[in-house]
Amino acid sequence: SAPDIAGKDRANPLATILSVAMMFRHTFGRADVASRIEAAVRAVLAQGLRTVDIAAAGERSVGTRAMGDAVVAALSASARG
Repeated sequence: SAPDIAGKDRANPLATILSVAMMFRHTFGRADVASRIEAAVRAVLAQGLRTVDIAAAGERSVGTRAMGDAVVAALSASARG
């Protein structure tokens, strides 16, 4: 929780997204879905996208919405093959 940055498009959504992957793997027994989510996060990070909290000094950062949208796009791309 980060109430000090709520609504400012600065939070990093990756931990929440990866928590959903864990839910699919451990609660629903869907390792296939979890692996797709994890691969999407890895792909986005490999593209160089970073939120402000994980960007190196001088690196461009994106907001919460852009990071989440990038993960969704990576998931969609993996579904299309």
